[in-house]
Amino acid sequence: MPTQTLNLGLLLLPGYQWLDAAGPVDYINSHSRPMISHLPLAPTVLDKAPIMTWHYISKGLTPIRSTSGPLQQPNCTFDTCPPLDYLVVPGADAFEPLPEGCADFLRKLIVDPTFKALLLVCTGSMSVAQAGILDGLNVCSNKLSLKIAAEKGLLNRKVKWVGDRRWIVDGKVWSAGGVTAGIDLAAEFSRVHFDPQIVAIIGDIMEYEPNPAQPDPFSRILDGVDMA
Repeated sequence: MPTQTLNLGLLLLPGYQWLDAAGPVDYINSHSRPMISHLPLAPTVLDKAPIMTWHYISKGLTPIRSTSGPLQQPNCTFDTCPPLDYLVVPGADAFEPLPEGCADFLRKLIVDPTFKALLLVCTGSMSVAQAGILDGLNVCSNKLSLKIAAEKGLLNRKVKWVGDRRWIVDGKVWSAGGVTAGIDLAAEFSRVHFDPQIVAIIGDIMEYEPNPAQPDPFSRILDGVDMA
């Protein structure tokens, strides 16, 4: 079988939560051929590991600052980004408008028949909802941010916000709740898309036991909040 080649993107929204991006990106990328090539695996297993190319996307090529950590250098823009298989969107300020051109980029991407999935972490879903592409879908987000938005009358009620799960999948949209739930989303994404033996080995290397979608101990945050 030919080696699977994947093009993945990370959307760099200004002020994004660093762990929202670093956690899922590193977890998923750990299943790639270069990352596991040093392990004592049979060639038949190694051959199942995909080659991953990551694209770091922003409005321009000016470095983007997250909540912590080093500046992230974009390597493509909304206009120059190549076709993607998957896009990860970390959370930023849920109440800030999307950068110019971002909504159009997302709308074109989601209808592309070659595009497979959008992975939204924390408030990334609330930002992406501005583009209208989440209307009618079941979507998780940061629960405290959802509560604040509902209380201020700023909640986008065209989206079916889910408050009792750490993550959920609806069609092409995979979404996670709070910051660390993004790693659980990445683990589930990896379980579904990658070779089971590789997934098990990476789980041991990471020394991480993924949390299921339910029960979600943080669902209490939205008790009594009307999100319909």
